[in-house]
Formats: sequence, C-alpha cells, structure tokens
Amino acid sequence: MISGLQHFVFCRRQWALIHVECIWEENRLTAEGEILHKNAHNEGLITKRPGILITRGMRVSSPILGVAGQCDVVEFIRSEEGAVLHGHRGTWQVCPVEYKRGKDKQDESDRLQLCCEAMCLEEMLSCRISYGYLYYHEIRHRRKVDLTTEMRQYVRDMTEEMHHYMKRGYTPKVKTGAYCNACSVKNLCIPRLCRNPSVASYYKKMMEGADDETSS
Repeated sequence: MISGLQHFVFCRRQWALIHVECIWEENRLTAEGEILHKNAHNEGLITKRPGILITRGMRVSSPILGVAGQCDVVEFIRSEEGAVLHGHRGTWQVCPVEYKRGKDKQDESDRLQLCCEAMCLEEMLSCRISYGYLYYHEIRHRRKVDLTTEMRQYVRDMTEEMHHYMKRGYTPKVKTGAYCNACSVKNLCIPRLCRNPSVASYYKKMMEGADDETSS
C-alpha cells in the first residue's frame, strides 16, 4: 500500500506491525485521520471548472514499484503539454494533492508518500509531474512539494526495502525513543522488543498460558 510508505519512513517496525503482521489499534488521532480521508475519498465526485478537473479517491498503482493505493485529490489543469484524458480534449497537467490531519512533519514521510502517488500517476498516464501539494487540515494550508530526482530515488529505495521485508515476513527491531509516543501501535509494539519473534506469537503465548491456567 502506498500509505504504508509513510509508516515505513516514520518507523520500519511500525510499518511491519501494521502491514506484515496486520496488527492495528484505533485511537483518536487515527480516527480523525480516517474521517478526513473518507471526506476526501468521494470517488463519485468530479468537480469541473473552466480549464480544471478535480477527482477524489482516484485509484492508482505502479507495477514497477509494486504499490497501489488511492490519491485523496488529483487536479487536472488544461495545459499545452501533459496527459491525455479519455473523454476530454487536449492535454492536462496532473497535480496530486494529499490531505493530512495535522500539520507539517519534521520527517519526509508525507512528501515521500505524495511523491510515490505522483510516480504512479506518471506511469499510468504517461506524463511528467514536477510538483504536488500537501494540505494540512490543522493549519488549513497547502504546502507545495517539488518532486526532485533525489526524492524519487528515495521512494524506489524504500519500496524495494519494503518488498524485501514483506517477502521474508520480517518485523525489524528498532531502538525506542521519544518518537514512540506518537506511534499508533505503541501499546502493541513494546511487549515484543528484542525478545520474541513477533507480536502475534507473543499474544499467542499469552493466550496459551491463560488456557493452561484455566485447564489446571
């Protein structure tokens, strides 16, 4: 999933817990983010203005990167160069817009997710996308993101590493830190750190122990 790239950049272990071991814990922040994206992912809504088309919840994928997902918003602006759209005349400049619940982050996770979406759109529409936008709901403001060569290479490197872990079914070990307090799976992560082979096996052992006590 393209959205997994944000988890991976924040913490490889968090990504593996969610996407490899399929463990998740809902909290206020994740619930607010889910509501925000439900509003953005109205796939049936296409806004038309003079010289611009706006789609929501557009499904994208890249066989080259091996990823798939949805773009919150994609703006198509009539231009002399760009993508050819079925049912529409001329060519269109393509600009993805990713919605985020909070405000600007210190790391590159949001920018890399946006870049990955743009790379999928480029592959699907045979065009070049030079920039996109991040819209932060808390500050009600757009941030323009230039999609650089370095950023694109980072996306390739990250997705390759993600596929490597996924094929192995491996959950990396990481050092704890202050950033753990912002983790959505903090309570599920801590029991396993540097000891048991997986969180799933940790809970399995806990359940087996409870069954033994009951039977005795």
